[in-house]
Amino acid sequence: MNTHRTFMHRCYQLATQSENEGESAVGSIVVKDGVIIGEGTEKSRQQKDITRHAEVVAIMNAAQHTASLTGAILYTNVEPCLLCSYVIRHHRIAEVVFAKHSGELGGTNENFNLLTSGDFKSWDAPPVVTLYSEQ
Repeated sequence: MNTHRTFMHRCYQLATQSENEGESAVGSIVVKDGVIIGEGTEKSRQQKDITRHAEVVAIMNAAQHTASLTGAILYTNVEPCLLCSYVIRHHRIAEVVFAKHSGELGGTNENFNLLTSGDFKSWDAPPVVTLYSEQ
């Protein structure tokens, strides 16, 4: 989808910025109603705070601009980890679009499946997960 390309391009720009600052090359944005309402880059090393992943930073930034993130889309160049998946589910993000799986700690990993499981009674339905490809 062309819209995905535009938003993922912004994630790649943020990932480059993050890498240039000595962090992991991850950039994330939150989009609601077609508008970017939050952006984030990795800040874990700079702030000596392991919770400062790009996805969490983007979600917290977006939460400052809107009363609810229900129905929003999170774009990120790397699959959200378990920590980020919890935050995504808590804020009722409707869709997650990412370009690269992150391995054993990824939120869609079948061993943990925090991002995509419908088994959690405390949460609404899981977000739609879209694996982005340039093709």
